[in-house]
Amino acid sequence: MPEERKHFRPSWDDYFMAIVKIVAARGTCDRLYSGSVLVKSNRIIATGYNGSPPGLPHCNDVGHLMEEGHCVRTIHGEHNSLLQAAKQGGTTTEGSTLYTKYSPCIHCTKYIIAAGVVRLVLGKIYRNEKAIEMLKEAGVKVEIYEENPAWTEELLAIFSEGIPERVNGGKITLEQKF
Repeated sequence: MPEERKHFRPSWDDYFMAIVKIVAARGTCDRLYSGSVLVKSNRIIATGYNGSPPGLPHCNDVGHLMEEGHCVRTIHGEHNSLLQAAKQGGTTTEGSTLYTKYSPCIHCTKYIIAAGVVRLVLGKIYRNEKAIEMLKEAGVKVEIYEENPAWTEELLAIFSEGIPERVNGGKITLEQKF
C-alpha cells in the first residue's frame, strides 16, 4: 500500500497564483501565455487569459495581428478578468485583488486602476516597469509573488496522481457520487 501523502494547505496567494497558471494555459496567443484571477474577499469573481474576443479567430489559428511590435488581436488576461466581472454582473471590482502571471501593460494598468483594484499580486515583471510605478502612484498595493517550494512540490504531486477509486476504504456508490 503506498504511503499516504500529508496534506499541505496553501496560503491564499499560493492558491490563487496556482490557479493563474492554469488559467494562462487557455491562452490563444503564443507570444505570451498569461492569465489572471480577480478576487474579492478570497472568492474568485472572474478569470482571464490572453485571447481573442469571443467569436473572432485566435492568433494560434490565423497568426498575429501586429501593430508597432505588439499583437493586437488578443485581449490581455487582466483586461479579460475585468470584462468578465462586468459582463457577469452582480459584483463589483472595487476593493478587489488581481493575481496575474506577469505585470500588466500600461493599458491594462489603467483599467485595473479605474476598476478599483486595490492589490495586485504578480508572478514576474514583464517589460514595462512604468506600469508598476503607475499602479503604486494610484495607491494600488503591488506585490511580487514568491513561490513557496513546499506548495510547488505539493502541486506536482497533486497533478501527477490519479483520482483514487476508493474513499475511506470503501467503494464509491452511485448514490455517493450524486
